[in-house]
Amino acid sequence: MGRSRRTLPEELLLLALDPTTGTTAQPQSLDLGLAGAQLVELALAGRIAPDGDRIAVVAPRPTGDPTLDCALELLRRRGAPVRAVHWIGGPRLGLRQTYLSHLERCGMVHAVAGQMCGVLPTTRYQATDTEISREIRARLDSAIRTGVPPDPRTAALAALAHAVGLGKHLYPGNEGRSSRSRLRDLIRHDPMGGLVAHAVMDVQNGVAAQPRRSPAPSGRQAAGPARPAPEPARGVPMQPRHGSMARAVAH
Repeated sequence: MGRSRRTLPEELLLLALDPTTGTTAQPQSLDLGLAGAQLVELALAGRIAPDGDRIAVVAPRPTGDPTLDCALELLRRRGAPVRAVHWIGGPRLGLRQTYLSHLERCGMVHAVAGQMCGVLPTTRYQATDTEISREIRARLDSAIRTGVPPDPRTAALAALAHAVGLGKHLYPGNEGRSSRSRLRDLIRHDPMGGLVAHAVMDVQNGVAAQPRRSPAPSGRQAAGPARPAPEPARGVPMQPRHGSMARAVAH
């Protein structure tokens, strides 16, 4: 995968980054969204594919992007398709910082040191080229305004933006209500983006921890043993942490 094109995790993070304050909107759900965006990017690159509500590796060769290749290798090591909701709901320590540091190395943002309460060191990230963020935003605006089905990449970005709650950040207030609604509707234009976006929302709603139940036949007790609960969310490997732990990233 060439580096001339920004990846979906990078674009999602740039959408969430406030150009004025240098803080990220929806920081907790954004971490889930970045993990989901990695899955979509790997699917667009032909490395993974949906298998029902699970994700299967179909081509384990590297993409050339170190962070994506780390996720691909972790998926490959699972040995069997993994439920998207369990992958996204696994520990993602440092994933947002990893991408912020990457954007800084690429010159798209620069770090601004500060302090919280005059004591705790913090770091904010200001966009160095707001034209990039405007171009990403313009793609979403065009899809919302024209109603023309967007390309899979833009559709997936819209689905993830809705899933992590960026709609109210991008289109605030009552005047943005119709735009937020249309942003949500774009989720149907990309099957992989839709699968991942719904998994992100399921994790936030606690669905990943709930076992699925088969309804009993009407009027009598269901025969046979109880259906086992889906595999637990534990065991999903963590993404590598980058950057110093001595400084706190502003949320």
